[in-house]
Amino acid sequence: MQYRIEKDTMGEMQVPNDKYWGAQTQRSIENFPIGEEKMPNEVIEGFAYLKKSCAIVNNKLERLDDEKTAAILQACDEILEGKLDGNFPLVVWQTGSGTQSNMNINEVVANRASEILGCDFRVEKPAHPNDDVNKGQSSNDTYPTAMRIAFVLDLQKRLIPAIKTLKATFENKVKEFEDVVKIGRTHLQDATPLTLGQEISAYVDMLDKALLQIDDSMKYIVELAIGGTAVGTGLNSHPDFSPMVAEVLNELTNTKYKFKSHPNKFHALTAHDGEVVLSGVLNALASNLMKIANDIRWLSSGPRCGIGEINIPENEPGSSIMPGKVNPTQSEAMTMVAVQVMGNHTTISVAASQGNFELNVFKPVIALNILQSIRLLSDTMIAFNDKCAIGLEANKINIEKYLNESLMLVTALNPYIGYEKAALIAKTAHKNGTSLKEEAMNLGILTYSQFDEYVKPYEMIKAKV
Repeated sequence: MQYRIEKDTMGEMQVPNDKYWGAQTQRSIENFPIGEEKMPNEVIEGFAYLKKSCAIVNNKLERLDDEKTAAILQACDEILEGKLDGNFPLVVWQTGSGTQSNMNINEVVANRASEILGCDFRVEKPAHPNDDVNKGQSSNDTYPTAMRIAFVLDLQKRLIPAIKTLKATFENKVKEFEDVVKIGRTHLQDATPLTLGQEISAYVDMLDKALLQIDDSMKYIVELAIGGTAVGTGLNSHPDFSPMVAEVLNELTNTKYKFKSHPNKFHALTAHDGEVVLSGVLNALASNLMKIANDIRWLSSGPRCGIGEINIPENEPGSSIMPGKVNPTQSEAMTMVAVQVMGNHTTISVAASQGNFELNVFKPVIALNILQSIRLLSDTMIAFNDKCAIGLEANKINIEKYLNESLMLVTALNPYIGYEKAALIAKTAHKNGTSLKEEAMNLGILTYSQFDEYVKPYEMIKAKV
């Protein structure tokens, strides 16, 4: 590999000759050989949108000439198109403000822009990473802005469509199973009847609430730190810079959630409570997906020695030793995702608490964990939808058997004979291994005809007015 010499305020560095990054990026590579977690591509994309917007605004404010602006815009577009992939090698575990990643972007954009301007950037740099690409900005306000752009775009691209897809499938299952009456369960014990459709309707509502909670959390995430520069005062930035950048970002990204300048830049730089709120929404979704996945795998347990009220698709062999075994693998994958997201929420909460004085310096780890949570939740919901939820079937033989054998049907007798006598019937039937109907007759409490009149499972699925 051939190298060239790049300089920064700390001195000279050897940089791979075929890369657009400069000395500060190379220093970060050498100073932080920690882990394998690279700065997420979504953050790089957010930076590209941000640097493009900043260049447009600086040009409008007559702080950046037309020629440099055009070159910077083209370089940013090439990043967004993936043409400069391989030029963003930095790990998450770097400075907590994301300074090195901001400079990585600045160097790549500046060097590519210099090339676009007709110069060999290895020799001559008419576009400067600090003076031009980073004009009116600081790492302290650009990194939190870039990561929030990333969150908004990724939520719209991945998570919201995934939620809507799984919700639609469960809505179809609610209709498909609306007349399938089954026994309910509370405390893992038999309870009163409901329909399988009613049971699944809870999942629909959970997912619908997740969409509403995402909408609500976005009012914090769309507030951008850009314009605060180093400590929130806006030093070296134009007073109109921040709202103008937000306006341009909205034009470029065309998002449902509209970006705006954070009303208090000191808050924007030092605190990430908005990220904790968003992570809390992801955590709540993970909790509900855990519940859904567990329900599905319990209800499909068996096929002969479990509950077996529903059948799941047979996607792959479940055992390397037991022939014919099929496991609820999509549920298992989704529950593992859920616990990872819950762990991410703890990381984000602790990281957000570390805003000392004018700056939080845990920004990259916050970005990593939120974006991982969004990606994992999105992927697992689509996989669960396509490989499990769509193919769910009601096992009506087992459902009918459990329904008729349940002792909790006795609850329907409460209004007629009272709780104490109903309990006596249930306990006696359980002790003797007989039916409720038999023991109601044997105990002299009800005749068969009275029992049949009062206990009608198919009429117990909704309250009587």
